[in-house]
Amino acid sequence: MENIVRTIRVYYPVSDEALAALTHGFEKQVFPAKTLIIRAGQFDRQVHFIEKGMTRSYTLHDGKEITTWFSMEGDVACGSWDLYRNKAGFEYVETLEETLVYSISIETLNELYKSDIDIANWMRVLQQENFLRLQDIHISRLNLSAYERYEKLMSECPALFHRVTLGHIASFLGITQQSLSRIRAKGYFLT
Repeated sequence: MENIVRTIRVYYPVSDEALAALTHGFEKQVFPAKTLIIRAGQFDRQVHFIEKGMTRSYTLHDGKEITTWFSMEGDVACGSWDLYRNKAGFEYVETLEETLVYSISIETLNELYKSDIDIANWMRVLQQENFLRLQDIHISRLNLSAYERYEKLMSECPALFHRVTLGHIASFLGITQQSLSRIRAKGYFLT
């Protein structure tokens, strides 16, 4: 669980004891590529910590998949409504490659928040960071051109471009795949 532990401690200096309490509730799972691990409209009570692999979160709009998030090694994947509202969510989470996760039930996680201040503080900081990341994405969509959004994503997440299809990247950027191809054809590449 090297990637998971490293990422947890990037956000908050969780004690060894707290980490042991958290990982005690983990169940190891391996999902093949293109597996839906969370489905819209279906109640899911698991939080998945990614040790190896990658997922894509998306919603459907008029039958079209709209990518909303990518999660990779060290990240957490879950349904936000399931986690925060105790309701079946609106999003899908799909593995993009074979993905090794350690899953924990939301109920177990909630109990840990009550009994361990390190776990509660770590999750608070993690959620703050995710909120700020989502806010940045929203503001970028409102204020940056398609090229500027592409350039920003390339500089912030260069690994995505080696692991994710251009269609998924275009969807995440809020542009068509044809627009992304035109941006790339004009030589807008970062090295």
